[in-house]
Amino acid sequence: MTSAVPGAFCLVLHSHLPWLPGHGVWPLGEEWLFQAWAESYVPLVAELDSLAAEGHRDVLTLGVTPVLAAQLDHLRMRAETATWVGLWEQRARELGFDRDATRRDAAQREYAAASRCAELLETRWPAGGSPVLRGLRDDGVVELLGGPAAHPILPLLQPEFVTTSLGAGLDDAVWRLGERPAGVWLPECAWAPHLAGDLRSAGVRHFLVDEQTVRDAGGHPHGAWRVRGTDLLAVPRDLDVTNLVWSSRTGYPAAADYRDFHAREEYTGTRLWAITAPDVGVESKRPYDPQAALAQVARDVEHFVAAVRSRLESVAEETGAAGLVVAAYDTELFGHWWHEGPAFLGAAVRALRDAGVRVTTVAKALDDGLVAGELDLGPGSWGAGKDFSVWAGRQVRDIAHENEWVQRRWLDLTARERAAGRLGVRRPDLDQLLTTLFHALSSDWAFLVTRGQSVDYARRRAERHRRDFHELAQLVQDGRRDEAREAASRLAARDGAFPALDARTHIAG
Repeated sequence: MTSAVPGAFCLVLHSHLPWLPGHGVWPLGEEWLFQAWAESYVPLVAELDSLAAEGHRDVLTLGVTPVLAAQLDHLRMRAETATWVGLWEQRARELGFDRDATRRDAAQREYAAASRCAELLETRWPAGGSPVLRGLRDDGVVELLGGPAAHPILPLLQPEFVTTSLGAGLDDAVWRLGERPAGVWLPECAWAPHLAGDLRSAGVRHFLVDEQTVRDAGGHPHGAWRVRGTDLLAVPRDLDVTNLVWSSRTGYPAAADYRDFHAREEYTGTRLWAITAPDVGVESKRPYDPQAALAQVARDVEHFVAAVRSRLESVAEETGAAGLVVAAYDTELFGHWWHEGPAFLGAAVRALRDAGVRVTTVAKALDDGLVAGELDLGPGSWGAGKDFSVWAGRQVRDIAHENEWVQRRWLDLTARERAAGRLGVRRPDLDQLLTTLFHALSSDWAFLVTRGQSVDYARRRAERHRRDFHELAQLVQDGRRDEAREAASRLAARDGAFPALDARTHIAG
């Protein structure tokens, strides 16, 4: 091990998918979950388990949104994911009869990977995601972040509804994981000053923001910042370091020897080729060579370690104080989009520590006082433009408008129910009404529309949840209690993400 450098490095992973059970299968829908589970979550946890077995603790900070946690615990989704992995094995077996030796070799690798995934689902994940997450946290391997129920853009919510969404999400974490998180991943890193009171009321201590949000306030990304007038700590990601991986054009995952995500064998869907070069067709791509890919991982890890160490050294030299470097990513990048991602992650943690870099969680870094100062932190996000236009701009103005209306209807309806004294017992109709509202407010629908990705699916999902909300709200409003309970039960069979949710505890006023 080389000499230690001052400061700390934190790897933060944000895991999120919108609610998918019962909403199609392919190309979006349930298969979105199956792929992420099998190709990202299973290998990532396996890598964390390996690190833990070697004695590593405080490896990274892991955010899992409540709506994703619900899907990882969902009984049918657990069974369907195992079935999907079984079909993966079958497709690999079919490819094994190919006349081409290169394809047969690929089939053998695919079959081994699928079989290993099936084994881990049976042995490591038999009761779903919550026991896995709780074990990693309780063993000191990760810090778990919380968040609002179904990933809404908090600054765009009605002020009275922010506490409802955030409180429901944190309560769900207590129910599933036995502990209320002290840190949160704000969906899309979207922050606005008026959120401070709601975060503090919910018991939040720290939250992640984008580097630009901090720079716009006059700060830098080399430490956490106290939000002026509060004890909240905003933790910015370091874009220079993050983009070594994150950049779609120049990041490590674009290297020629890594497995190409998009190019697939025609009949089995197996990914047979290396990236080779940007924007070349399958006919010009080289067969994937796992040994060459592992050699590339080693080179990228070496480069990453040098960059992080250099960053911490330069911060200490320039400021005279220990710095904090935070690299933050979507979890699904590792394994699903970037096949070699989990191997890179594990190797990077080991190599960083061998190089004298303190790798720790955000919570531990803050406990060590890596706070740069105090800022009047203005609004911002990690979206294009670093504002909220991805979710409220011209292309999605109608979605933003409808989202405002459904929230206002919820607030009005529940105020009437409270005034009429109808909240004395738990109300399954209101529980599902609130759950449906959470689904409608997911940031994913506007994001997909703005990005031009699966626009029809995204608009259908947003509209369906809003329609379900209004139909059930009308039954409640009309006092048709039996019909409302029946309708809520039907909705819950498909969209009941939060079984422990008692809407009465999250009604404003």
